[in-house]
Amino acid sequence: MLNHTEICLLYLQSYQDKNLTAVSELFAEQIVLRDWNLRVVGKAAALNETQKNFEAARSLQIEVLHTYERSNSIAAELIITVNDSEVLHVIDVLDFDAQGKIVAIRAYRGRGDE
Repeated sequence: MLNHTEICLLYLQSYQDKNLTAVSELFAEQIVLRDWNLRVVGKAAALNETQKNFEAARSLQIEVLHTYERSNSIAAELIITVNDSEVLHVIDVLDFDAQGKIVAIRAYRGRGDE
């Protein structure tokens, strides 16, 4: 079984690749997805929102700056570039169940150091 950091990185790579099938395999059935715009509960709802994001973005690039792991959670400091021009500084906090499935993703927007 992959460790939490490996699962997080696999999720981020799958997200960048816009691979909904791979993302789906990582989500628990009762996942809670929350960011600065929305909150949804359940795998179907989370995958629906993920698909909407994929469709809205011509391209996605995710740079992982740091990861921080503790118990059943991991935080990842990210720079996400959407459509080669929109740059988002984001912290994703992922929680995992005993089977290594993602049960929660909380995303927080930040700002760059420029």
